[in-house]
Amino acid sequence: MKYGAVVLAAGLTGLLSFILLAVAIGTDYWYIIDVNKPNHTGPDDLSSRSGLWRINEGGKTRSVIGSFIGNMSSLSETERHLLGLHKVVVILLPPSLVLLVLGWIFGLVSSLACSPKLLAASASYFLLCSVFTLSGVSIYIKYSNQAMEEFERIVSPENLEYVHASFGWSLAIAWLSYLLEVATGLLLMLAARITQIKGRYDSGVAIAML
Repeated sequence: MKYGAVVLAAGLTGLLSFILLAVAIGTDYWYIIDVNKPNHTGPDDLSSRSGLWRINEGGKTRSVIGSFIGNMSSLSETERHLLGLHKVVVILLPPSLVLLVLGWIFGLVSSLACSPKLLAASASYFLLCSVFTLSGVSIYIKYSNQAMEEFERIVSPENLEYVHASFGWSLAIAWLSYLLEVATGLLLMLAARITQIKGRYDSGVAIAML
């Protein structure tokens, strides 16, 4: 494969991973709960959707940031545990955006320098970024599943028949961002290998011409 095509592909996947993660973090479709009660005649919609920062319930949006800094003494042990998991997700994912920007710049400099060591370091950096993203997404899934288990525990089975919960497209594009981060790291690793082989070939040719 050609070196230029590989580093160009790595640059595009790295940029796209940043864009997708930024969209995922800023949108509120990580977890969706649809409630379709046939006899519900109230004005409020019982369905809800949530993101990392906000929850939309019945068409009304409220922030979850206040829960992080509020008094948790009145919360149950389960509620404090769930809130702790949510905090970890918020701590992990937004810094990943900054790491991706730095990694993209580092990768650009490495590709222009055509240095195998710098390219390998950039590849390792992107793979490390992917670990942050994977950890954040995985913990959010764990948090959502445990929150749903708690919800099912306190709601009667009759009412649960009308409730359908699912992960939304915000989580899906966060997963896609993770995959693109891994792809960027592997492409940079391939670019480092191509540069290394080319360097050995050029050295061999130079020696043969002596």
